[in-house]
Amino acid sequence: MSARVHKSRRLRRWLLVPALMICCAAALLGWRLASSARNASASQAGPRWVMPESRVVKNQVNATGTVQLKTGAEVRVGAQLSGIVRRLFVTVGSTVRQGQVIAEIDARPIEAKLQQAKAQLVQAQVTLTKAAMDASRSDQLYAAGIISKQQYQDAEAARDAAKAAVDVAQSGVQDAGVDLAYVEIRAPIGGTIASVSTRQGETVAASFATPTFVTIIQKDALEVVALVDEADIGNVRPGAAATFTTETWPDREFSGTVTRIDPVGTIISGVVNYQVTISIRKDLAMLKPDMTTNVNIVTAQHEALLVPTVCVRRDAEGTFVYARSVSGQPLRRSVTTGTRSAGEIEILQGLDSNAMVLE
Repeated sequence: MSARVHKSRRLRRWLLVPALMICCAAALLGWRLASSARNASASQAGPRWVMPESRVVKNQVNATGTVQLKTGAEVRVGAQLSGIVRRLFVTVGSTVRQGQVIAEIDARPIEAKLQQAKAQLVQAQVTLTKAAMDASRSDQLYAAGIISKQQYQDAEAARDAAKAAVDVAQSGVQDAGVDLAYVEIRAPIGGTIASVSTRQGETVAASFATPTFVTIIQKDALEVVALVDEADIGNVRPGAAATFTTETWPDREFSGTVTRIDPVGTIISGVVNYQVTISIRKDLAMLKPDMTTNVNIVTAQHEALLVPTVCVRRDAEGTFVYARSVSGQPLRRSVTTGTRSAGEIEILQGLDSNAMVLE
């Protein structure tokens, strides 16, 4: 029984060898057929020609910067008077209009002061009336020779003093009225409340320094301040176009214009930089102060003829491309190249926009 099994195994091994050989031959034949098909396809496709593209090329200066508030865009609002904060109408983040009431100081002390000033005015006016009557009477008596010149002059001086007292009293009424107007604290600009440093019910003292109630940031009053290296600042001019991105919006490009270049440089880690201020044209609502920016400032731009970099070749004789001849054959042309960017190279001389070049 074991002899039969052994014989059967030898037979299967002999049959397996031809089968493997057939499989290898079939695989080799398939690879050759596929290779022949690829070669035939490449032969039919022929050379790949591309058309040069005429486009505006920009020379740019790269810099980093931050979004900042414009000068005067942040206003600290304080109290002109001392007193108790009776009402506070805003909180951090509130939006206010110019002239809107944001707080009130307790008006009772100021109203009492105003009433006292009015009473003093009335008293001064009564005194003036009596002094005027005395001066008129003394004038008649002096003319009749009844009183001396000294008495006449005293009556005139008393009348003049009473007039001055009335003027002082009127000034006191005006001052109290002005103070009463300061009881309502109004927003000098429209914007957003950035901070509130006083609470309702607190007492403020304005004797030595005006206490700050709130800080208002003017809406959309933002600009970009970029630091440009001294090697690049010579090409930057006011009015130049600029674009920038932020860490918050890396895929969003914002546009602006250079408005100011600081005349004095800033030295950071031994490198001289100059601050360049850029106004922002639109989409200011997406930006906030202190955001980091990556800035590109356009220093020059010109029309250029561009071809893919792979089309330009070099050898011992120089730089050249293969242009398509009338018969469709590659024809060598010497060219002069310029700047490169994003896989393209500028052709300065030796090629026109109608010529097709070999890739």
